[in-house]
Amino acid sequence: MTAFLTLLKKELLRFWKVGFQTLGAPVITAMLYLLIFSHVLEAHVRVYGSLRYTAFLVPGLVMMSILQNAFANASSSLIQSKVMGSIVFILLPPISYGAFFAAYVIAATLRGMMVGVGVLLVTLWFTPLQFANPLWIIAFALLGGALLGTLGLLAGLWADKFDQLAAFQNFLIMPLTFLSGVFYSIHSLPPFWQAISHYNPVFYLIDGFRHGFFGLSDVSPWQSLAVALASLALTTAISLELLRRGYKLRN
Repeated sequence: MTAFLTLLKKELLRFWKVGFQTLGAPVITAMLYLLIFSHVLEAHVRVYGSLRYTAFLVPGLVMMSILQNAFANASSSLIQSKVMGSIVFILLPPISYGAFFAAYVIAATLRGMMVGVGVLLVTLWFTPLQFANPLWIIAFALLGGALLGTLGLLAGLWADKFDQLAAFQNFLIMPLTFLSGVFYSIHSLPPFWQAISHYNPVFYLIDGFRHGFFGLSDVSPWQSLAVALASLALTTAISLELLRRGYKLRN
């Protein structure tokens, strides 16, 4: 337990000590997205009947910020330790692979949640929001942070160099996030792209999260919850197995 708490503290301090970069900058980026898209599309787009587009956009931006920052925290921490050689100081102490996994994913989830709360507080100045079911909001925020934190851990394990990690982020995480309904409802898409969206697990995270605000969503929140839990279980099992083998860590 002491080793786990020490590693968790180290991961938390890693992003807290550079908070302007890791917490403040993503909030400003999300605010710029909101300013631009709401200004351009507010008068032209209506979603779920009479819901204002700006209100529809806010939960998507909050969840997108949670996902991207949870992924960035776990992946950047691990690849930096590998490239700089400091990973040996983490591997030498008698810490189990389960505790290693938990410390990285919990820290990534907390960073994602802190950024998400910051984005939500800032965007409240632009539009009033509903909170139809806060439990759905909290559940999907935690699931999203944990899932992308686990994916970040996998990316950090797999990558040997920063450009490999950037490729993982730019060619997998970024498309999954932007094609998941952050800026639109999938009902506005042609049938082919609607079908493609249903294979994107990030779509279910954002749709379920948005349901917590408005009580409205493109698919059932229970279906979204099932997909999110199954995705998290799969990535967790793969991560734990790779850590147990010491994949790209102990050789």
